[in-house]
Amino acid sequence: MNYLLFFLLVPSTVLAQSDNQYNLIPFPARFSGQNGQFSFSASTRVVVTPATDVAVRAVAQTFVNQVKAANGLSLAVAPTSPALAKGAHIFFSLNKKLNLGDEGYKLTVAPGKVLAEAATPKGLFYAAQTLRQLLPAGTSATASLPACAITDKPRFGYRGLMLDVGRHFMPVAFVKKFIDLMAMHKQNTFHWHLTDDQGWRIEIKKYPKLTQIGSKRAESIVGQYYQNYPQQFDGKPVGGFYTQAEIRDVVRYAQTRFVTIIPEIEMPGHAQAALAAYPELGCDPAKGYQVYTKWGVSDDVYCPSEKTFGFLQDVLTEVIALFPGTYIHIGGDECPKTAWKNSAFCQELMKKNNLKDEHELQSYFVRRMEKFLNSKGRSIIGWDEILEGGLAPNATVMSWRGTEGGIAAAKQKHTVVMTPGEFCYLDHYQGNPATEPLAIGGYLPLDKVYSYEPMPTELSAAEQKYILGVQGNIWTEYLPTPESVEYMAFPRAIALAEIGWMQAGPHNFEDFAQRLKNHLPKLTGVPYAKRLFDITASTQPNDQGQLQVVLKKLDTDSQIFYTLNGKEPNERSTAYIGPITLTKTTTIQAITRTGGSPTGGRLTQTFTLHKGKNKPYTYALAPDQSSDPTSAKLTDGVRGDTPRSRREWVNFSGSDMDLTVDLGDVTSVTKVSLNFLKVILEKGFPPSSVEIALSKDGSDFKEAIAQPVTYELNGPWAILPVVADFKTARARYIRIRARNAGVCPPGHPDAGAKTWLATDEVVVE
Repeated sequence: MNYLLFFLLVPSTVLAQSDNQYNLIPFPARFSGQNGQFSFSASTRVVVTPATDVAVRAVAQTFVNQVKAANGLSLAVAPTSPALAKGAHIFFSLNKKLNLGDEGYKLTVAPGKVLAEAATPKGLFYAAQTLRQLLPAGTSATASLPACAITDKPRFGYRGLMLDVGRHFMPVAFVKKFIDLMAMHKQNTFHWHLTDDQGWRIEIKKYPKLTQIGSKRAESIVGQYYQNYPQQFDGKPVGGFYTQAEIRDVVRYAQTRFVTIIPEIEMPGHAQAALAAYPELGCDPAKGYQVYTKWGVSDDVYCPSEKTFGFLQDVLTEVIALFPGTYIHIGGDECPKTAWKNSAFCQELMKKNNLKDEHELQSYFVRRMEKFLNSKGRSIIGWDEILEGGLAPNATVMSWRGTEGGIAAAKQKHTVVMTPGEFCYLDHYQGNPATEPLAIGGYLPLDKVYSYEPMPTELSAAEQKYILGVQGNIWTEYLPTPESVEYMAFPRAIALAEIGWMQAGPHNFEDFAQRLKNHLPKLTGVPYAKRLFDITASTQPNDQGQLQVVLKKLDTDSQIFYTLNGKEPNERSTAYIGPITLTKTTTIQAITRTGGSPTGGRLTQTFTLHKGKNKPYTYALAPDQSSDPTSAKLTDGVRGDTPRSRREWVNFSGSDMDLTVDLGDVTSVTKVSLNFLKVILEKGFPPSSVEIALSKDGSDFKEAIAQPVTYELNGPWAILPVVADFKTARARYIRIRARNAGVCPPGHPDAGAKTWLATDEVVVE
C-alpha cells in the first residue's frame, strides 16, 4: 500500500484501517504513508545526536518514560556511536539547518530505522509525541510503528488551554496530568487561573493571609446558579492553595513538556478573596468582605489606591520569580464599577487624572500595572475588557466575548489570542443538558468546536500577523473534581489542539472524528466524554403532513438502532436507514453500535404529535430576536424538557406573548396546552395569566378560556403547564395571550427589573 497525503487531504478510508495506523491528532502538515513497519525489539535504543546535548537527551528520556508508562515498552537512551548508527533504532537528531521553525520537525519511520529531526529540542519533542500516537493503544512487550514520512510545523505559535482553579482547587498531580495531555496534542501554553472572588490559590510570602483566609470558602451554591430562589448553599468548606515550592515543581515539569505557564492574577475585579484577607484594599473596608460563596461576579473590587498598587506590585514580584515566561495575565474582565462610583476617593482620583468615566479609571489601573510589569521585563495579557477606556500600550488581548475584541485589538496593532466563548468555552454543555452533568449553560458540541476558524476574515494580511493563536477555557464553577474537568475538556480540547496546529484551509470533521475515535483509547485514565458517539434528532414535515424524525450522529461508521415501543434498543432492534415517520406521540430510544459492540451513543426523546404539528403561526408581539427566528419551534413536536437549556424555549423579554396558530382548516379542538418556565432568580417568571381563544375566520375569537397561573415564588426552577379544555369546540385559529409578570418584586436581587417569560410547544388536541 502506497499513498501520499499533503496538507489536510486525508481520506477517511485510509485512516480507518486499525488502531496501529495513522490516527494522528493534530494531523501533520505533510504526510506520506509507506509500506511496512518498524518493529521494536529488546535491543531497540533511542539514539541522540549530538550526544552532548543535554536538552536532546532530556527529550529522549521523556519519550522513553512516556512509552513505558503508556505502552509498557522498555527502551533506553544511548549516545550516537558507529555501532548504533546502522541499527534498527530510533534516532533523535538535532539539525539546525532544518527550516521549519522552532516547533517543526521531520519524521521518517522505515522498517529498519526511525529518524526524528528538528532544529530545536522542542521540535524533537513534538516528533516524539507523533511517535507516541503512532503506537497502538495499551501495553505490550512488543509493538510496531507504521512506516511513514512526515514534515510538520504548527500554524499558530500560541496553542493553549486555561484551567480555573479559583472556583475549585485542583491538586498538583492533576495539574501535571493536564499538562501531559496538552503536550501530547502539541499545545504549548497553560493558562493557570490562580485567583478569583471564590478563592486565592497561590502562596505569597509577604501576604500570608491571602492563603490563610483567601484560599478558604465557607460553602458553595447548591445546583445551578439560578436553580433555587432564594439560593441554597451546601455548608461544605472549600479550600486549597499551591505553595511556591509546588509551583516551581509544576513549572519545571511543564518545561520538560515545552509548555509555558501563564499565571493569572485577577485585577481590578474578581478580587473578593483578596479583599477578605486584606480589606483595606477595597473601597469600603468596613463592610467586612468574605470569600465569595456565589458564582458570578462580585461588586467588590480593588480600590485604585497607592496601597493597592503597592500590594499588587509586591504580589507580582513574587509571581515573576516563580514563572519565567514572558506573559503575566492580569485578568481585567467583568469589573463592576459600582464600588468606584460610590467611592469619594475614586471620584476624586478621576478628576485629578482627567478621567471621564470609570472605564477610563480601569484603563488607568491596567496601565499602572503594565508599566510595572514592563519594568520587570514582562508583558501583560488580559481579557478583552482591557480595551475599554483605552488599551494599555503593550498589552496582548485575549478575546472571549466573541471575536470583536480580537479584531479591534489587531487593528490597533496589539497581539491577540482568540478564545471566543461560542467556540472555546469548554465548560458549556456538550450534549443534551437534560441528561448531561450540571454545567453553566450554553451548548458547544464537538463538531462546532472543530468548525472554528481563529483567523478573522475582517483583518487584512498585515493585521492578521497579530493573531497569536487560539485557546480553550475550562471554568470550574460546576467542575469540583479532576474527573469532572477531564470530562468537559476532552475530547473538545483535542479538537482545538488540531485547529491551532493544522495549516489554514478547510478541515474535514468526519476525517477528524474517525481519527479521534481510534485515538481516544490512548487517553489512559482520562474519563473523557463520549459525545462523539451521540445521536441527535430533528423533525421535518412530509407531503402527507406527518411528522418525520431525522437521526444524526457525529462518527461515520457506527450504526443506529432504535425502538418506538418503550423497550430498550439493542442490535436486534430496527436499524436506522432514513427518517422515521410518526403517526402518534412517540418516544424514540436509540443507540449506536460498531462491529457488534456498543459505542456509547444514546438518545431518548419524546415527539408530540397533535393537530397543530408543523402548522404556521404568527406573532402579534415578537419574541426575542434569536429565540424563534423561523417561527417553527412552537409546532415542531419537540417540547422543552429542562430549565437548564433554552434551546427548545421561546423567550419574551419584558413583554406579553401574543400569537395565533393557523390549523389550515376548521376542525374540532378539545384541548390546548403549553408549558412555561419558572426561573425566578434569573427574572424568568411564568405569566400572571393566560388567555386561549378560538376562531373559525381569524378575526372573531370566541370561547376564550382565561386563567391565572399560580405558583410558589420560592423554591426550585420548574416547568409549569397551562391547559385549556374546550370539550367540543371547532376552530381553525388558536390565539394565545400570556401576560408578562411585570417587574421583579421587592426582595428579589433585581427588584424592579423587567421579567421575561418562556414557552414551548403549543399542543392542540
